[in-house]
Order: sequence, then C-alpha cells, then structure tokens
Amino acid sequence: MPSPDSGPDSRQDSRGVASGLQHVVNWLFDMDNTLYPASANLFSQIDRRMEAYVGKLLGLSRDEARVVQKRYFHEHGTTLRGLMLSHSVDPTDFLSFVHDIDMTVLTPDPALRAGLLALPGRRILFTNGDALYAARVLEALDIQDCFEAIHDVVAMDYHPKPDPRAYAGLCRKHGLDPAASFFADDMAYNLKPAKALGMSTLWINNGSERGDHGHHPDFVDDETHDLATWLQERLT
Repeated sequence: MPSPDSGPDSRQDSRGVASGLQHVVNWLFDMDNTLYPASANLFSQIDRRMEAYVGKLLGLSRDEARVVQKRYFHEHGTTLRGLMLSHSVDPTDFLSFVHDIDMTVLTPDPALRAGLLALPGRRILFTNGDALYAARVLEALDIQDCFEAIHDVVAMDYHPKPDPRAYAGLCRKHGLDPAASFFADDMAYNLKPAKALGMSTLWINNGSERGDHGHHPDFVDDETHDLATWLQERLT
C-alpha cells in the first residue's frame, strides 16, 4: 500500500485537531459503510452474493440461505467466520465470489480525501474485508493513497472485528499505542474492544444494518452521520 503522498505530512503536529484529540497519532478506519455512505448500497450487493454462496453450498433456497447467512454474521462478526467454523469453507474462494461486485455505485469523494490527508499522524484501514477488495473500494473513492496500510481479515487470521484478537494483532503488527489511537466504525459494537484498549472512538451512524446494535455511551466517544463532515468540523 503506498504511503500518503499529497497534502499535509502524515507526521505533522496536531495543532489543527479539535480539543480532545490532540493526543491521537494513529487514525484507524473501518471501510464498508464508514468511508462511503450506507445509502450507496454497495454492501447489499455483497449480501446477495453471500446469500447465493450459502444457498449453493448448503442446497438452500434464497430465503433459507439469507437466514443462515445473517445468523452467522450476527454470531461470528462475519458470515465468512461462521462458514469457516461450521463448514470448513475456503476463505479465498468465498471472498473472491462475494466481492465480485459493481463498484460504479461509488464515486470519488474530494471532501473525504481532503479530510483524511489533513489528519496529523498515521492512517490505517482496519477492515473485515480482504485487501484486494479494499483496494478496489479505495480506488473508486480516489483515496487509495490516503492510507499507509490495509489491515484486513487475512491479517486478522480470520478472527474479525469485534474479536479482541483482531485489535491486539493490529496494534502489534503496526506498533500502535492504543492510548494514542482513534478508531471509526459504522458498527457500534466494533468500538467496544477498541475503547477497552484505550482508543478514542467514533460511531458512523448512517443507517447500516444493525449499526446501533450493542451501542453504549461507555465506548462511543463521538458520533456522526458522515465521516467527511466530521473531519471537516474537527480540523482547522
């Protein structure tokens, strides 16, 4: 993943960051329904592909497959994790199939790009997707050079958020001090392990399916409906 190459230096001081965040030097972001609005319905395409995969694998109707797919998602954090545990599914095969989707529903977001590049510190993508898919999303949004690394589900050894091992592995691999880190995600419950480690947290409340599930103010420091707007308001 290329390092950020334009805009402010990624290790500049924090004078431009709003009060309460000056200590942050590591900016961590979820991807799906966080870097783009849930209304883009990109993930609904993935949902349909997952239903098709589960249906073919288990010989189920579409409706039956959806029930199984959602159960695995809710119980294990990702459908993939449930399929791996219950049916020994090859993760590479699954990810290749479900991420074969139309990216034209996404368009470049100049405001998001400017906001990300203005952040003083390191910027890392922390996603339950895989790196190949993430790279396509970042390119469609024209923010592929805004992150120094993609920490994907493969790097998590397929223990996805909100599994605490995912967060510990992220910090270990990239040498992050959680107390100097910030994490934004559209799924409120994904913020709980981050907060437990000492990270500052932001909930992207933009209508994601079950996005408010498990929400509690103890681990949600701030909330916004749009990341680009939040960045613009917090940076001067």
